[in-house]
Amino acid sequence: MLSRLIFIFVAVPLLELAVLLRIGQWIGLVPTVALVVATGVAGAALARRQGVRAFLAVQRELASGRLPGRSLLDGLAVLVGGALLLTPGVLTDLLGFGLLFPGSRRRLQRLARRSLERRIREGAVEFQVYGPDGAATRGRAEVHTRRPRSEPPG
Repeated sequence: MLSRLIFIFVAVPLLELAVLLRIGQWIGLVPTVALVVATGVAGAALARRQGVRAFLAVQRELASGRLPGRSLLDGLAVLVGGALLLTPGVLTDLLGFGLLFPGSRRRLQRLARRSLERRIREGAVEFQVYGPDGAATRGRAEVHTRRPRSEPPG
């Protein structure tokens, strides 16, 4: 886990800096700065619009008595995408925009879900549940796959 944090907070900014310097060499300083500012402004506007849409979807599902699973994931993806777009850099902007557009967001969510399911099957995911007395219970998650609709239960 520590190596991933080091990668995220050290290697990614260095890679972003290298990409921005290369783009600056190709198109110049002012267009590069304008690109960073434009993606930040466009990303903030898109994140706001998609965030409101996800929030309203959560409200609709709760009002109809359903748990808002996908809507909550959409809201989380929009939040992370907006944060990525506010950080200067081309690579984080690409990932941020990917999290803001519904089609690519669904694809990224499927990849994340498959990765999580694989890690659960391998026993690499543990969880803690805290009871009312504050005591923690440790456990392992299990993957339950959905049956196709054509199969009867049991």
